[in-house]
Amino acid sequence: MKHLATFAIGAVLATTLTLPAGAVEYKAIQPEKSKVTFQYKQMGVGMDGQFKKFVAQLNFDPAKPAAAQAQIEIDLSSIDAGSSEADDEVVGKTWFNVKAFPKATFVTRQIKSIGANQFEVTGALTIKGKSQDIKFPLKYAAQGSAGVFSGSFVIHRADFSIGEGMWAKFDVVANDIQVNFQLTAIPGK
Repeated sequence: MKHLATFAIGAVLATTLTLPAGAVEYKAIQPEKSKVTFQYKQMGVGMDGQFKKFVAQLNFDPAKPAAAQAQIEIDLSSIDAGSSEADDEVVGKTWFNVKAFPKATFVTRQIKSIGANQFEVTGALTIKGKSQDIKFPLKYAAQGSAGVFSGSFVIHRADFSIGEGMWAKFDVVANDIQVNFQLTAIPGK
């Protein structure tokens, strides 16, 4: 009987530890522990960059992904493309045109579970006034009271008119841009 009670307690603990906490609802991003980066090829050479300023609004309970909502807004002038010359070029009219379009936004349409702590996110990405629906996998990991959400997706810069005029061809800067993110969120009220 003692072994049966020990087994039952162990089974309950194991089940509790492997399920996401249903009462945890993440609502606030910690910018200092989050990042949005990108990778692309310039003249065949891999390049890295990041956006230093962004804000996000979310309402996400890992146990109820269908009810989740998220929106991220990226300050395009906060780009770090690897050099001050590149930074100055990409905020201009032929690239991001930040005077007319200072922000890029992503708004979720649907989040669904595809496995343990893994989700599929569908939503609208808007850059330079042009919107495209995108879909990507999202991973969730609990870290103490925080939740870490990470994922990546590829965009085609031509879809958003990023790099117009002499930059419209893909011989110098590739069309594919991989966007990577890691957002650390905490529960909120």
